[in-house]
Amino acid sequence: MNITVKRLSYGIGAEILGADLTQPMSDETIAQIRRAWVDNGIVLIRDQQITPEQHIAFSARFGQLDDHSALYKYRHPEHAEIFIVTTRPNADGSPSNTRETGVNWHSDMSYTLRPAMGSLLYCLEIPEVGGDTQFANMYLAYDSLSDGFKRLIEPLQAVHTYAWAIHDTEKGRNPEFAKAHIAVNPPVVQPMVRVHPETGRKTLYVSEGVTTHIAGMTHAESQAILQPLFQQAVRPEFTYRHHWRRHDLIMWDNRCAMHKALRDRLPGTHRHMHRTTILGEPSGALYEEPTR
Repeated sequence: MNITVKRLSYGIGAEILGADLTQPMSDETIAQIRRAWVDNGIVLIRDQQITPEQHIAFSARFGQLDDHSALYKYRHPEHAEIFIVTTRPNADGSPSNTRETGVNWHSDMSYTLRPAMGSLLYCLEIPEVGGDTQFANMYLAYDSLSDGFKRLIEPLQAVHTYAWAIHDTEKGRNPEFAKAHIAVNPPVVQPMVRVHPETGRKTLYVSEGVTTHIAGMTHAESQAILQPLFQQAVRPEFTYRHHWRRHDLIMWDNRCAMHKALRDRLPGTHRHMHRTTILGEPSGALYEEPTR
């Protein structure tokens, strides 16, 4: 199978042309795709009419897959490796609990002790207008900081938690859903600067959707450092906005990229996706609230 790689934007991403995920792939082809993925942060492969089994099989060529046990109510009924992200109503007519999944900037599973290495999102239904996803390059976010700011944040750790979902009334999320998720994944501390294990490059590792404050500081004290970083991470020139087409598959590297699903659908239209998640290496530690 002959593939070619085409850049998607200045900030992040590449499109892979010539791939057919319904056909067997050699180790050499998988290595080419992995290289493009690591080099560009995200890769897009269009026009892939794949089954859940083929989606899982392709994803597993890159690492161990999550069974989404912490989100067991929202995984595929026949394939635990697939997490369903949908705006379609539930069978009883109630709103989908995953209708607002990913609407804040984040890196998948950074609030766990084993953050995701990669994610592969496959589009099955998309509105004629809207349903876009944005991606941000966290290498560029770090590299463009001043040397003084780099020295400041290098030794710091930040608290990542799912707790924001309980209070995010704008999203209309079910508080019980969030509380159950936190019970499985209590807050953790992660380094604010991580080193990518395959490239050796430093990357900023904070996100406005999940990072609450800096360990050892109050929330108020933390904001003077975090807010400039949140803004830095999503500067327009560091980002790519993807307009989905049905049967698109995007694979992103959570170790150096953030993403955000946009609330830009027309009323009454739906977005339905399947996602697999490649587990990463253990990172961080459980957060212990300081005693006063």
